[in-house]
Amino acid sequence: MWWPFKKRDRLTELRKAYARLTEEARDLQRAGKIPEFAKRTGEAEAIGKQIDELERVRK
Repeated sequence: MWWPFKKRDRLTELRKAYARLTEEARDLQRAGKIPEFAKRTGEAEAIGKQIDELERVRK
């Protein structure tokens, strides 16, 4: 059954944010905006580390 107030999973939220940031970084790189690309890539890497940490803790 669908529940509108479903408890959000932190790992799922981080994965969505990681995917969004990597897509933005890709688009910025293709547009030639390298400084912005580097910033987005750094943010995505930080979230990637958080994802790895959560996955390691859950195992």
